[in-house]
Amino acid sequence: MARMVMSAEEIRRALTRISHEIIEKEGTKGLVVVGIQRRGVPLAKVIVQAIKEHEGVDVEYGTLDISFYRDDLSTISVAPVHRGTSIPGDITDKTIILVDDVLYTGRTIRAGLDALIDYGRPKAIRLVVLIDRGHRELPIRADHVGKNIPTTSDEVVRVCVKEFDGDDLVKVELLAEHLAANEAAAKAKG
Repeated sequence: MARMVMSAEEIRRALTRISHEIIEKEGTKGLVVVGIQRRGVPLAKVIVQAIKEHEGVDVEYGTLDISFYRDDLSTISVAPVHRGTSIPGDITDKTIILVDDVLYTGRTIRAGLDALIDYGRPKAIRLVVLIDRGHRELPIRADHVGKNIPTTSDEVVRVCVKEFDGDDLVKVELLAEHLAANEAAAKAKG
């Protein structure tokens, strides 16, 4: 049975807090917020909007597709879905705020770092994640975390966002239940 660990309001508050932390540590000059496709994108948009509301500044914003940078590409799909990258110009000497939903093994972030370097040499890259669930396989840590949620390897952290899932929330499911739900959804579609 899934358990909810963050409501929409808790997500909003965490992202607002993170936006304040970013401003305090980095300022807004030369700042570019980049969301990793898929669920990192709407989370990055919330951070950009919070910075605008509190500082009156429009910071640059982009999206990053890491599909072809993954080290597990051959094991996840025969034909990965490419969702597109939109980086606002040359990122050389800018501070990049890389945003993702869940930090787990660190492999997604490693792929994101590789992808970003193709667009220039940033002054710095800072990592924002809504959820840090532990279980790192690579030496990667987040600079800003919405919530730490200790998990087991038998669990899946599911971040739901209104744009894709109809509601904003975070829940933890048992892996077997998660796989069964995905299989049932795939059968219903086709």
